[in-house]
Amino acid sequence: MESTVYLSFAAAYVRGYHRRSPAFDLPAPLREKPLEVLSIGELEQIYAVGREAGLKLHRYKRSNILPRVQKVLGMLRGIQPIDLLDIGSGRGAFLWPLMDSLPDLPVTAIDACTQRAEQLQMVETGGLERLSAHQMDATALDFEDGLFDVVTALEVLEHIPQTWAAINEIVRVARRFVIVSAPSKKDNNPEHIHTFTQASIIEMFAGAGVDQVKFDYVHNHMIAMAVLV
Repeated sequence: MESTVYLSFAAAYVRGYHRRSPAFDLPAPLREKPLEVLSIGELEQIYAVGREAGLKLHRYKRSNILPRVQKVLGMLRGIQPIDLLDIGSGRGAFLWPLMDSLPDLPVTAIDACTQRAEQLQMVETGGLERLSAHQMDATALDFEDGLFDVVTALEVLEHIPQTWAAINEIVRVARRFVIVSAPSKKDNNPEHIHTFTQASIIEMFAGAGVDQVKFDYVHNHMIAMAVLV
């Protein structure tokens, strides 16, 4: 099972869910031990309890990492962030591979959706101490200036009506780098309200005071890395 599931993240979610709403039995040792000292067998027991209780654990399934996610993970290994803010973490398509690939990295994850933010918070509550999760609007970040070494916003900007406001806020809370990705071509997703070009991305970052932006393309997606220092 360990090879097919982000087992510790799934177990943390089960424990966090149980602490908020103990609708199923979870033995004390499994719910009280620090997450990092639980054995593989104990993690599998917690996972099995969650499955039996009908919890939706599919978001923790390991699958082929998306090419754009692989690209960003490679960029992050190169710049070696001290800490990171991920905006619009959603179901974790980037978040879980990120935390698995960089196991010592403290990550703050935010999402504007109440349900998704609560799901992330349950993982934090369940013992994943290097994760801090919040419900928050990308256009009004409740963080101090320059609080995060690196900020990521993957497949997020195309969903936000006030994209300029989001870029200004992202740049404000970042110290060294901002990495964003977005579709590079129009698609049929009705939730995508913007299409971006290199020129429009450069213009938005310039408006936020950032002049150096590097680009890459992966499978109809544009990845931009803004260099702040």
